[in-house]
Amino acid sequence: EMESKVSEGGLNVTLTIRLLMHGKEVGSIIGKKGETVKKMREESGARINISEGNCPERIVTITGPTDAIFKAFAMIAYKFEEDITNSMSNSTATSKPPVTLRLVVPASQCGSLIGKGGSKIKEIRESTGAQVQVAGDMLPNSTERAVTISGTPDAIIQCVKQICVVMLESPPKGATIPYRPKPASTPVIFAGGQAYTIQGQYAIPHPDQLTKLHQLAMQQTPFTPLGQTTPAFPGTDPPRCVHRDCTCISEGKDPVCQNKASPGLDASPPASTHELTIPNDLIGCIIGRQGTKINEIRQMSGAQIKIANATEGSSERQITITGTPANISLAQYLINARLTSEVTGMGAL
Repeated sequence: EMESKVSEGGLNVTLTIRLLMHGKEVGSIIGKKGETVKKMREESGARINISEGNCPERIVTITGPTDAIFKAFAMIAYKFEEDITNSMSNSTATSKPPVTLRLVVPASQCGSLIGKGGSKIKEIRESTGAQVQVAGDMLPNSTERAVTISGTPDAIIQCVKQICVVMLESPPKGATIPYRPKPASTPVIFAGGQAYTIQGQYAIPHPDQLTKLHQLAMQQTPFTPLGQTTPAFPGTDPPRCVHRDCTCISEGKDPVCQNKASPGLDASPPASTHELTIPNDLIGCIIGRQGTKINEIRQMSGAQIKIANATEGSSERQITITGTPANISLAQYLINARLTSEVTGMGAL
């Protein structure tokens, strides 16, 4: 009934749907030498454009009459299912994860998609068997939201059809600022002598050049422990004393200090401690299987992280993070990212 409504009810008009994909997914759709996307364009009759740029995320724009869009979606959903089947043949996982697609929808249309008291989204979930989630926040620097659909390819196709009907019946209000993914180069966080870039919800070790630059910069810091010489670059000030706010500068090679405090103590920012409380039922997603996630967070942040044992009658656990302020803030960021991915059910993405 839905299909006839779309094609016969005067809804077979040109429509544009935007998808948000990770680099790996985009690679799968493009295929070797662009063969897969070429085939999809030819067989569906839809225009399929992939945003340029060295970004961890790319926008895939599908434009055409609704039936062409549905064909293109079907081909993408089946391609992703094929990728999942292939990856499972090399893994020990027994349950097959669903195919997941992320649509980018103007926020002004999300209300119609959710419906009064969530009635519309509930109806779509029940009639198609697909999971549908509308993100609470807008995507950065835009007036668009991500709508995540997951399920079998058939459920996804039915779901996209129903979403198209809603979008055609409730056009966007006002101007839409489209979401444009940012290049992968920002931002960079330094922790424990290693550089990390933030991609989506994860801190990823950065290419070596930046780390080397950072280490070089660290060697040039004014806080050099006594007895070590700092290689002075031509034209730079002579090395200063290790003590902060100390005005003495080097005579010859080593700083001669009038400050009688023990040298070298201020050579690095003092370690501090930060405490967090996490609900018991979420602690597992931070620890990970056999401690893999917590070890990853320790390694990335360079901070010491201790998780207190569960106390009887308490529904929370105490986490103590120790390290420099930079280490602590990176550890907090990574812990929050794990919690966010767990709470929003986006852990599989």
